Amino acid sequence: MSSLWSITIQQNNNLVTTGPGGPTLYSPNLFFQPVVPVALTDDWNLITRPVIPLFVSQQHPVPGKGYVEATAGIGDIILAQMLSPSPKLVGGWLLGLGPTWIFPAASSFWTGQGKWQVGPAALAGYLSDKWILGAFAQNWTSFGGSGPQSTNGMNLQPFASYFLPDGWSVGYSGNILANWKATGGNAWTVPVGVSVAKVVKLGPLPVRFALAGQYMVVNPREFGQKWNIQLVIAPVLPKLVRGNLLEPNSLQFGMPKHPPAP
Repeated sequence: MSSLWSITIQQNNNLVTTGPGGPTLYSPNLFFQPVVPVALTDDWNLITRPVIPLFVSQQHPVPGKGYVEATAGIGDIILAQMLSPSPKLVGGWLLGLGPTWIFPAASSFWTGQGKWQVGPAALAGYLSDKWILGAFAQNWTSFGGSGPQSTNGMNLQPFASYFLPDGWSVGYSGNILANWKATGGNAWTVPVGVSVAKVVKLGPLPVRFALAGQYMVVNPREFGQKWNIQLVIAPVLPKLVRGNLLEPNSLQFGMPKHPPAP
């Protein structure tokens, strides 16, 4: 895994509840979220994982108008960087720890929080020949920005897949969200979801296609996700930066002549 880069494009098609007795509306978004490990030494990697919302359509009330409309634009950017031991040290275990940031890059008041945020990120899991199981957790607290309210929130991403023949896999899908500042029934989003995926070769590179469905058994009463149909396209690349960052003479850049198998 540490010899590969995953370049993920994720399309979410959410159905959002607007409140008790209100309509359920469509709210799509499109994320670009690569996972880029680079070796610091032979035993330690730096994993960089940005999430760039290329398109966010957010349903929201219109103050003083009494109805709901959608605003579309770019969302806030998330950047997690974790120090991770290589398989030489931990075998099949997937471990990482480091900071995670949210930058107020949204193009609209409604598609971002308007706050600079920081907190811890942690990864724990295990990869075998037949399955992968683990969780990736992030928590952010605001420390500046023009947004009207301070923030403190968590994103917990459990992952579990069983690998089937011919590149197929089936597993869990969904992120558990918590807004520690919310009150009443607006704090938690808890999904139950299933994903079916297949890895195919497009030219020299493997590409993972996944289709997932998620139902939120717990969700915020006001503008909370209720359903989501998710499409993922994730090309897998060999490292474009090889060698160790702490040994500059070892560095090589670009595509290797013989890409490693996924």
